[in-house]
Amino acid sequence: MMIPIRCFSCGKPVAEDIDEYVVKTEVEKQDVAKTLNDLGYPRYCCRRMFVSYVPLIDEIKHFQRF
Repeated sequence: MMIPIRCFSCGKPVAEDIDEYVVKTEVEKQDVAKTLNDLGYPRYCCRRMFVSYVPLIDEIKHFQRF
């Protein structure tokens, strides 16, 4: 699933910070809560968009549409 452009609940744009989130959490091994606080996402509705993000596009792109 690709990350939605805006939060489903409050409408705050979240897609613009996904790259920085991935770098800080996976490459730099920074704590997820600290990363989301630094990026400016205090609400739990926006946090769930990041925490539940799974980059499946690399697996899906190999399949063709009929």
